[in-house]
Amino acid sequence: MPYNKTSVLINKFYHWDISGCLFFNHFCHKQAVKNFFSMISRLGDGVFWYSFALCLPFIYGQTGLLIALNMVICGLLCLLLYRQLKTRLVRERPFIRSKDILRGCAPLDRYSFPSGHTMHAFCFSTIALWQFPEFWPLLVPFTLLVAVSRMVLGLHYPSDVLCGAIIGVLMGATANYLSMTQLLSI
Repeated sequence: MPYNKTSVLINKFYHWDISGCLFFNHFCHKQAVKNFFSMISRLGDGVFWYSFALCLPFIYGQTGLLIALNMVICGLLCLLLYRQLKTRLVRERPFIRSKDILRGCAPLDRYSFPSGHTMHAFCFSTIALWQFPEFWPLLVPFTLLVAVSRMVLGLHYPSDVLCGAIIGVLMGATANYLSMTQLLSI
């Protein structure tokens, strides 16, 4: 009987995940919304984050440089982790698994779990806001828009985005902790 309970839970989870994806994806049927979230997703692919990191040393000097380097190192670590997870877990993207989901833009790769865009966005925001909380009016909305964009565009399930956000926050918080312990040891 445990197998049946597990199967029922998995089916309920899948139903919740696909329903959430369908809810967000229905907004993609409006061209203006599709264009907006495609732009957000493209910016979240690195353009926004690396531009932001490049500005930090000019605004904050050495502190900005250290935080920018922290963001770059964590970005590379996130990339390695998410590629490992995607190639091992091989979860097909929503638009592949359901004919009811419209693909809003071309994906960077085949698999969906976890959302790399979301992971990076939450990681970078966690790192930056720890040192520079004054950027929250810019970073928090943008980070949330990146996460939502992945579902609107039919590229990720809500669970992909949620797990990407959790991993990103954990990686960013770990980076902040490690950099803080390094500063205290100097």
